[in-house]
Amino acid sequence: VARLAASPEVDIVVGAIVGAAGIVSTFRAAEAGKKLLLANKESVVCGGKLLMDTVKRCGATLMPVDSEHNAIFQCLVGETERSREKARIILTASGGPFRTRKDLSDVTIEEATHHPNWSMGRKITVDSATLMNKGLEVIEARWLFDFPPERIDVVVHPQSIIHSMVEYEDGVVIAQMGAPDMKNTIAYSLAYPDRFTAGVTPLKFSQIKTLTFEDPDLNRFPQLGYAYEALKMGGSASIVLNAANEIGVEAFLEGRIGFTDIAVLCRSMMYGFQPPAPTTLEEILETDRQARELARAWADGYSEHRRDKN
Repeated sequence: VARLAASPEVDIVVGAIVGAAGIVSTFRAAEAGKKLLLANKESVVCGGKLLMDTVKRCGATLMPVDSEHNAIFQCLVGETERSREKARIILTASGGPFRTRKDLSDVTIEEATHHPNWSMGRKITVDSATLMNKGLEVIEARWLFDFPPERIDVVVHPQSIIHSMVEYEDGVVIAQMGAPDMKNTIAYSLAYPDRFTAGVTPLKFSQIKTLTFEDPDLNRFPQLGYAYEALKMGGSASIVLNAANEIGVEAFLEGRIGFTDIAVLCRSMMYGFQPPAPTTLEEILETDRQARELARAWADGYSEHRRDKN
């Protein structure tokens, strides 16, 4: 896949591989100066500044396909650097299936893999349920748009009509709205700077009865907070957090750890394994490998403890 992404016969690369497995092909496409439509969060989360520098140095074009970052991109189009300096990014989150559920200790695999608004893969759906998906998006936004984390906010918007917003210094908020359908963001990314129809039914505002917003609950969903902590820690903290989460979700889907144990694993890894910031793609991959090895050992030990306890 990585070789194909850099092929001279390819003009546009759509990076939609799930997880850290998509990092190498993303870097190869960037190094080859491709138009890169990126739906792989982990490439930006783990690649960070190194990936963005590669995109700039090699003359590549990176278009975010995820609905939230695609929305932010659209809200920033045409704005000057001066306008961006004090602007705030507001990422919207559906809140997932457990937005109003108080006790998450007994969440089942079936419950965690059913999203109320979006049809996605199992891993991403679990990330949405823990709000880790939004945490990864905070880290992405920091690098994609060169905004410091203190100017990136998250608001829960259960209807998923507003895909994200930008608030400017004068108090004006520009929001991108649309039906919750990924065909729109893919079409926009393919056609930019033009637009074409993606076959999605337009919004009918007379049928939208309510748009609500609320703050995320970091006590019940601590992984969103861990993303901000990872950015503050620097180094390879984002790589470690992402690796730990992937292993944690894998172990949960296999029934070896509980839903809330994913967060416990993530925090344990972030503060227990702190390698320096990577300077090459190879160092990113090696840090990711080591973090996964340690996270698997943690999950295996925790799983054995649960069996012994039961």
